[in-house]
Amino acid sequence: MLKPLLAATTLIAAWGLALPASAQDAQTVVATVNGEAITLGQMIAMRQSLSPEMTQNLPDSALWDLMLDQMIRQTAVAQQAGDPLSKRDAAALEIERRAYLAGSVLEKVAAPDPSEAELKAAYDAAFGASAPATEYHAAHILVKTRDEAEAIAAQIKDGADFGKLAAEKSTDNSGPNQGDLGWFQPEQMVEPFAEAVKALKKGEVSAPVETQFGWHIIRLIDSREVTPPAFDEVKEELAVQVRRDRVQAEIDKRLAEAKVEKTPDLAPELLNKTDILGE
Repeated sequence: MLKPLLAATTLIAAWGLALPASAQDAQTVVATVNGEAITLGQMIAMRQSLSPEMTQNLPDSALWDLMLDQMIRQTAVAQQAGDPLSKRDAAALEIERRAYLAGSVLEKVAAPDPSEAELKAAYDAAFGASAPATEYHAAHILVKTRDEAEAIAAQIKDGADFGKLAAEKSTDNSGPNQGDLGWFQPEQMVEPFAEAVKALKKGEVSAPVETQFGWHIIRLIDSREVTPPAFDEVKEELAVQVRRDRVQAEIDKRLAEAKVEKTPDLAPELLNKTDILGE
């Protein structure tokens, strides 16, 4: 009877070392470092934080070994921070705790796929009232004074190359690109500049135009009419916007519901007093 009993005991022990997945939980100890546990829950949470690119083509066994090795290293080093934690470490961990929990809440808010109704509402908000608009492709030369602008305008009228003058004279960062501003709609520009562009025909150069940035000489390269994109063409972008709107609405809601009390009369210069953290 002794041998069968020993065999059964050995079998039970072996079974206990390799419990089925259903018997594991978040507190299952995967390893310990100086008595501090690394748990299965921590491993799974770490796995969830990794991007698909980081785990691509890695079998579970290799990923398990890499992650566990990383967590063992982190734990061994982190234990040198001491107990109790320094004031700085305690403050930094609290900031990270709040940031993680806030991110977790907002991630759940954003996660559900947007409904068709949400997507259509987002489309209407972005494009519903949009009539066909005109976009302009222009270049300019920006200088500080009217005299400079008039002198450059005279050179262009006499046949000087607009792009070369822009590269030589313009004071903004479009100069190296021969003054090219790319495509834009008038409302993206300050009003005097926009009005001057709209008055030009393709290839024409404006008289000097003053804005708060200085004096401009503008050349209209081309113009085109643009229409709002079709709903199906922008569904992916609309889904991103719906999720952003959900997140912002949740932040606004929680802030409106929160009782916020700011301590008065604290000097902003206190931010520079690192000795408060014991440094």
